[in-house]
Amino acid sequence: MIRRSFLLSLFALAGRHHDLSPQDVDVQGLVPDLAFSSTDVQTGKPVTEADFKGKVTLLYFGYTNCPDVCPATLYNLNRIFKFMGAPAANVQVLFVTVDPDRDTPATLTQYTGLFGNNVIGLRGTADQIYELARRYRVVFSVVKTPVYSVTHSAAVYVFDGAGKPQFIIAGLEAGTPDIEGIASDLTWVTQQ
Repeated sequence: MIRRSFLLSLFALAGRHHDLSPQDVDVQGLVPDLAFSSTDVQTGKPVTEADFKGKVTLLYFGYTNCPDVCPATLYNLNRIFKFMGAPAANVQVLFVTVDPDRDTPATLTQYTGLFGNNVIGLRGTADQIYELARRYRVVFSVVKTPVYSVTHSAAVYVFDGAGKPQFIIAGLEAGTPDIEGIASDLTWVTQQ
């Protein structure tokens, strides 16, 4: 029997479409190319999509005080990267805070560091965050009174090394995610 990884390699070489995990939603042609302007909290320097050219880039919106969705999503992404092995070195997660008032650069750096070297925290002005969220139809809200609460979408957007949208990973925060299938999908994108 021919191994699945061998078949995936043949299909990639032949330019054929890769069958995605049921957890991943194909968005090619439906989502705009990767484009943003923000600040890398580790370096304090401004960054844009050009700084990540050549890397498969995962865009995820969240906040460090998130009690469940964010840590579960980032934890499962870390599990996926471990399953991927060497190809994971070509994948970069951009964790965009939707709560910059509380997510200071130091807090965001410490938080993202808990989930491996593939995760970078990004902060922006309110206008930059809203513009980026609007570009990708990400829903979030921050209500400061009477009780501070934050809500946000949980999807992870996947872009290839040229910044072209590939698929959205859904459901990493709940249940038992398809670690092997998502790892296969990300590996396939790294080989394009």
